[in-house]
Amino acid sequence: MKLLDMLQRGLLSLVLGAALAVPALASDTPPDADAQLVQAVMAAQAAEVAGEAPAAPGELDPMWSAVKDGEVGTTNSHSRFHNNLINTYDPTLIQARAGWLSQVLALALFGMIVIFALFVLVNGAAKLEKGYSGVDVLRWPKVDILVHWLMAIPCILLILTGLSLMAGRFVFGSFLGPDGVAALAAIAKPIHDYMAIPFAIFAVIAMLRWMKHNFPAAYDLKWFMVVGGYLNFGPFKGKHPDSGFSNAGEKLWFWSFTIFGLAIIGSGIVMLFPEQVEPSRNASLLAIYIHGISAIVLTGFTVVHIFMATVLSEGGFPAMVSGYVDENWAKQHHNVWYDEIKADGSIQYKER
Repeated sequence: MKLLDMLQRGLLSLVLGAALAVPALASDTPPDADAQLVQAVMAAQAAEVAGEAPAAPGELDPMWSAVKDGEVGTTNSHSRFHNNLINTYDPTLIQARAGWLSQVLALALFGMIVIFALFVLVNGAAKLEKGYSGVDVLRWPKVDILVHWLMAIPCILLILTGLSLMAGRFVFGSFLGPDGVAALAAIAKPIHDYMAIPFAIFAVIAMLRWMKHNFPAAYDLKWFMVVGGYLNFGPFKGKHPDSGFSNAGEKLWFWSFTIFGLAIIGSGIVMLFPEQVEPSRNASLLAIYIHGISAIVLTGFTVVHIFMATVLSEGGFPAMVSGYVDENWAKQHHNVWYDEIKADGSIQYKER
């Protein structure tokens, strides 16, 4: 176990160093450069229509000239907006997308990695007080393990590719340059689009299957009051609050994932299938805005979830590999659930 601790601490040190080395906000491009460009283009179009800024010396663009003269045209479009010559939108949505949304997404990923790496390095893992019993108890059936990984793998790819698409110039711009960021985005875009489909399908399945485990209980508040018993110092050391199948932290993660996961799926549908949805320009930008906000929340929670499952809780990771957990782990971290399955006879031990 000492070797495992050393490996965990070494891994955390590497992660921390890598995260700190990433120049998350290092870019020479002003945050509102994209918004300024869009506004300049809109202003030029408006001036052109008004006859104040000719597209070429001495004359307006032919289309704007015809519009200015009142000429009527036809279109074979069946869109709800086919009669809108200029599809207007709220420029503040462009400013948010190009500015703070991109930066906060990068911080949600790298910031949470740094925070939890430091926490584990200082606090250490939550050890099993009575050690491993050698007796394994079934926690997750195989179908749930399959759903978890078919959702988790696309989710991680979506976070990484989404970071490249939304905040690539902030995170990678200083050492890849504009051409490198553009190439990275060209690779990330199709991966992001294709991974969105399995993520959406299996995320909804997971929400439906696991909802029964995540309804609030009276003892959940006590779990938060003692930080789940994961602190190895101070008055909270050795505290093991009551917990059902899901502890209060997992319930918070589940409902955040459900709410913002549905938001990210819904906004993603608008972005991925614009011809079928036919959104207005403003609705399209609003979808990007909602997508970005949801991605920030899910990215932060995903980092916490990964740390909790792999590093912070000794004996917890096997639950999503084999489906079984050590009996002492079940008693220490999910005592209410363990007592229930023990009392009703539904407990299943692993055959050896």
